[in-house]
Amino acid sequence: MYIIIIGGGKVGYYLARQLLAENHEVSVIEKDERKVNWIEEKLGSIAISGDGSDALAQERAGAERADLLIATTNDDEDNLVSCQIAKYKFNTPRTISLSNNPQNEFLFDLLGVDVTLSTTNLILEHIEEEIPPHLLTRLTTVEADTELVEIELPSSFKARGKKIKETPLKDSVCLIVRGEKKLVPPLNEFRLEPHDRLIATVNTKKEEELFSLVLGE
Repeated sequence: MYIIIIGGGKVGYYLARQLLAENHEVSVIEKDERKVNWIEEKLGSIAISGDGSDALAQERAGAERADLLIATTNDDEDNLVSCQIAKYKFNTPRTISLSNNPQNEFLFDLLGVDVTLSTTNLILEHIEEEIPPHLLTRLTTVEADTELVEIELPSSFKARGKKIKETPLKDSVCLIVRGEKKLVPPLNEFRLEPHDRLIATVNTKKEEELFSLVLGE
């Protein structure tokens, strides 16, 4: 497969290196002559000095025979224009672009970029995977030593199936969000279920201990 990469920064360089290792033919179009020289020093004569959002630079790279163009610059406008030139002037079958601003993803999709990868969203997705689902969220301070907090109960927890009155939270929970339903006081007879979201008022010095008694193994 012949792949053109727009942008010779870190993303473009490491992408080119990996693709070459997988026996693809690769060209990198980069504006900065120093980066061009560095890429050629590291990877061989695969770098072209020029603006990837310019049709002439893509023509020099052989865009008419490319199977895929990947835009990796820090400028969303350049990435979008590069993909459009490849797709509509050179009939490149597939285009992939980084979107540095997640708000631009819709525009990229609307204007025909085949795959748009938001660097911000990719990082957020990774963060969400690392954060436990029962993360305590502090909503607001009620008094000097009391906070309103929210916690989502995980799939398995110590107090699963117990009535609230049977847990250390009996005097703390003021609202439960269960799916689309909101359960309001009196709550003591309700049994705790996985993925319930508990809204509670707790002493700031005891909140972690309180929830560990409910969530612990």
